[in-house]
Amino acid sequence: MNALKRLPIIVKTVIILLAVYIVVRHVIRPPLPSSLVSLYMGLTVVTVWMYLSLYDDKMEEFMAPIKAFLRGWRNENVGVTAARIVILVAVPLYVGASVYARLIPSDQPPIEQRVIHPAPPTEFVGLSNPIPHTPENVTAGKGLFVAYCSPCHGIKLDGKGPQYKGFNPPPANFDDPGTISQLQESYLFWRISKGGVGLPIEGQPWKSAMPRWETRISPDNIWKIIMFEYEGSGSKPRTWE
Repeated sequence: MNALKRLPIIVKTVIILLAVYIVVRHVIRPPLPSSLVSLYMGLTVVTVWMYLSLYDDKMEEFMAPIKAFLRGWRNENVGVTAARIVILVAVPLYVGASVYARLIPSDQPPIEQRVIHPAPPTEFVGLSNPIPHTPENVTAGKGLFVAYCSPCHGIKLDGKGPQYKGFNPPPANFDDPGTISQLQESYLFWRISKGGVGLPIEGQPWKSAMPRWETRISPDNIWKIIMFEYEGSGSKPRTWE
């Protein structure tokens, strides 16, 4: 504890931000969507800044190394000076390029208004996976996923299979905490079974190319695919208990 107190306040600030990021990004379950992670990190930065601004001595201590970096240190060598100049030039260029990339007009059609996750039909509500969660069934699900799903959703479950560029909307990225970790297994069973054409009217217009897999894959095998999707992405199905 004493060692922590002796740390420079700017180091303490970095530790706090890293700790909050680790908690909201990797500890909280089910995983939070990226938008919420960004929101919580923004609130943390504002809170820390408000705390520092209440005390002149703390703010001065926090700003001292930043000012020293901007002004340069006494008797610093040429290499340190060159590194500082490179950083001072590279950071504004990176921020400017990022802003430009976000604001540049796009030639893509406007996003259509639709319900991303419409409610499933009654017969699919509350279903649970009847297949035992065994290594053999997960392996079988992986084989089925590779055969039927990976061309679009990718071997790594990242939504970037060999054919993903041809679809709009793009295939789901199961590595994103905002996808299957936010859904129940019964929802995935419905979506895989009925495909894009099986969505209700509130899910329209929907241009999903996902087929009605129930015509080609048995229910047991669909459940095995779902089992692998959660296992392979490190997620757990959402429950309402």
